[in-house]
Amino acid sequence: MLTKRIIPCLDIKNGRTVKGVNFVDLKDAGDPVELAKKYAETGADELVFLDISATEERRKTLVDLVREVAKAINIPFTVGGGISSVEDVEILLKNGADKASINSSAVKRPELINELAAAFGSQCVVVAIDAKQIEGEWIVHLVGGKVPTDIKLFDWAKEVEKRGAGEILFTSMNNDGTKNGFANEALARLSELVNIPIIASGGAGNMQHFADTFIQGKSDAALAASVFHFQEIEIPELKTFLKEQNIEVRI
Repeated sequence: MLTKRIIPCLDIKNGRTVKGVNFVDLKDAGDPVELAKKYAETGADELVFLDISATEERRKTLVDLVREVAKAINIPFTVGGGISSVEDVEILLKNGADKASINSSAVKRPELINELAAAFGSQCVVVAIDAKQIEGEWIVHLVGGKVPTDIKLFDWAKEVEKRGAGEILFTSMNNDGTKNGFANEALARLSELVNIPIIASGGAGNMQHFADTFIQGKSDAALAASVFHFQEIEIPELKTFLKEQNIEVRI
């Protein structure tokens, strides 16, 4: 069985790590470089860095900060926010990123997924999908969850796989920041529909939630922010807990 991955997420706004609930009410959560270093040292499997206001502010990702974080860590590093071209990804990879995460730009121009996969290989392309369950239907949202589309989550997931995405990072906007657990029903359905790894995001509140998403949600990785940033869960303890439940993790 493949090992399950634990991935802290740094949501970046104005050069600081922030965290909100349901994508709003952002609070400061610390210095991204310091947090990144701590996570790499305490057993995180990967790190995700999302410049959450880059798309809304119509600018590129904060490259200098990406370089600083990359220097501080020795684990795979995914960067997203404001990416809309092969050139954008090239710059990030040159500055220490291992993978690029695209979201709004992929929905607006799906060919971007094909272009990135052709240029850098599928293993480098993560498509992030923010979706909200509205009247029983999961609907894709853009620009940090602010703009609803008429695209359905499961249709879009199948398309991004077909176009060459190597992974899907699915965030449930209903669960985000609530600490009530991940959207495991939707995650399990995603796992059945596609053959690429699914990263669960949105809703982690305790260690059992991680176990649940690996078992019930069939997730390949679990991403969380505030429970790690505010020391509610420490990664070494989490991994010991998962191991005790016979979930394969890298210790």
